[in-house]
Amino acid sequence: MKLQEFWRRMYEHFGEAYADSFASDHVMSELGGRTVRQALDAGWDTKNIWRVVCDTQGISALLR
Repeated sequence: MKLQEFWRRMYEHFGEAYADSFASDHVMSELGGRTVRQALDAGWDTKNIWRVVCDTQGISALLR
């Protein structure tokens, strides 16, 4: 998944303001104790990060 597609999905599901806040502030153990932004900066695959976000935030499999 391209980075642009990742952010499109984040904005679509959370809204732009909350998506940015969530990505910067919400630490997830599934990302090794990182935020979304830290995981992206560390080189994690965007598709894997998106799966973690979906799993932890209850996003339906149909919307993934």
